[in-house]
Amino acid sequence: MNEWDSKGVNRRALLLAAAGAAPLLAVGTNGAKAAKLPQAAVAYQDSPKNGQQCDNCGVFIAPNSCKTVTGVVSPTGWCKIWVKKA
Repeated sequence: MNEWDSKGVNRRALLLAAAGAAPLLAVGTNGAKAAKLPQAAVAYQDSPKNGQQCDNCGVFIAPNSCKTVTGVVSPTGWCKIWVKKA
């Protein structure tokens, strides 16, 4: 058991969080657009999960788009990089 395990953090969760944050961090000071991820890469689905859905995600763009995921995104959809709206 490593130090992270004793604090309730596992490698998989850490890697998923890092993968989700990468496109957000890729936007530099020059205003360049970050590359979007394919829906399959983030396990996108057209239905909500555990009360989380795209229209209450911080990277959702109404009416049916996302800052980090390619393609049409349903407001009631969900993916692994869901982040609570500020």
